[in-house]
Amino acid sequence: MTDRSTDTAKTVEITVNDQPHTTSAIDVTALVKEITGKDLTAGIAVAIDGEVVPASQWCRALNDGETVDILNARQGG
Repeated sequence: MTDRSTDTAKTVEITVNDQPHTTSAIDVTALVKEITGKDLTAGIAVAIDGEVVPASQWCRALNDGETVDILNARQGG
């Protein structure tokens, strides 16, 4: 018999930009790609529970209940 517990990706329940969100993203980088469709960090800022997360720390894991804000800089006025 096969142990299926390793076949199921861990999901976390978080809030992203004021909306409930369930994700299997393993870290901030994966979440940003999931939400924005971009691999790049340029022009994107992330805060978790009100604290800015520098792009150099986007390897940080996501935890249930966290509030994530993803901001995308746009040109214009």
